[in-house]
Amino acid sequence: MKQNARIVFLKGLMAGLLGTLATTAALAQALNLGNANSADFKVVYATAQDVAEGKRVAQTACASCHGINGVGGQKGVPNIAGQRPVYLHLEMKVYQAGGRGATGMANAVKYLSDDAIMKVAAYYSSREPAEPSGTAVKAGPAKPDAVAAGKATAAACGGCHGEAGVSKLAGMPSLISMDTKYFTAAINAYKTGQRKNDMMKALVSELTEVEISNIALYYALQKPDKAQTPPAGNAAAGKTAAAGCVGCHGENGVSGNPTTPSLAGQESQYFVAAMRAYKDGSRSDATMKGPAGSLDEATVKNLSAYYASLAPQAAKVAKPMTVAEWAERCDRCHGVNGNSADPRSPALAAQRVDYLERVLAAYKKGERKSKEMAVMTEALDDALVDGLAAHYARQKARGMTYLILPPPPAK
Repeated sequence: MKQNARIVFLKGLMAGLLGTLATTAALAQALNLGNANSADFKVVYATAQDVAEGKRVAQTACASCHGINGVGGQKGVPNIAGQRPVYLHLEMKVYQAGGRGATGMANAVKYLSDDAIMKVAAYYSSREPAEPSGTAVKAGPAKPDAVAAGKATAAACGGCHGEAGVSKLAGMPSLISMDTKYFTAAINAYKTGQRKNDMMKALVSELTEVEISNIALYYALQKPDKAQTPPAGNAAAGKTAAAGCVGCHGENGVSGNPTTPSLAGQESQYFVAAMRAYKDGSRSDATMKGPAGSLDEATVKNLSAYYASLAPQAAKVAKPMTVAEWAERCDRCHGVNGNSADPRSPALAAQRVDYLERVLAAYKKGERKSKEMAVMTEALDDALVDGLAAHYARQKARGMTYLILPPPPAK
């Protein structure tokens, strides 16, 4: 189709134009920019003359950053050629209303009329989208995912704590079935000396936060099993004594609190040693000192035997998603491979890597306001942000089908 005929977005979704608002449209309404479901769709009726006039406005207001064809060369500045016209229109209105703060974009559109904004959006949406980037860049070595990295780091722990964290040595705790928050807190307690154990302090002192987090995740996702050691007391007697522990450690030793450990399947002699440490203060924990101090040695051993006899359950920890899995979620709003089919959701295909990284980080930090994007980016770490940005920058932007539509009926 000739370039001058690519005027307005169609692609078979006219029936869905009044559906659920996307991020920018919702923000536009929150800023009292009018009815984003009707007035802002005027751009789909843009004519060839509107596009030509939009080009003249773009030469003055936009081209210095975005380029006259919508594919700029400035770091952090998005490509806007072939972008969805309603989205472009709404974005400029958001900037104009101060919804993105005092930025260069806010200044650029500050004095543009609604008509000029509509025509600029129509013009840039009619341009050929950018070509994919990053395909010619030699890929670096693949980074292991968090679970694989945790397994590699935890290899040094297996000699004492058993393969996959199931103890086979008396006095050594099993590390499975622990919530990652509790595991991380416990390791940090050894690092700071809150838990006094010279060997453990030496072993964990050089671990980074990321390494600890990866190890915690690895053990949390392993198949639960009881410690492979003999009990230290009488399990039947321990069951009676355990009535006072249920409130914190849960029925059958399965905790419902991520900061409180599950005790089901834990190694018996380790349990006894831990209770002694709480009792004599070598483990500093105000909530445990009282209960541990009220129990005699026989009762503690019976408790340890009872909890060791119980079947542990997997921690309620989800395996982190890969970049490809995250991209599938993003595609639900932004279209397959980032080629948005919703005129209010931006296309991501062939977008600049640095721009995508910056925007994802801004949503994650709350610098850009969007409930939907805040939820989506909350769980993204730096590696996932980089991976998603690179993924979409590599995608081929298909553009959209444009036709000249008749003007809306007169009121």
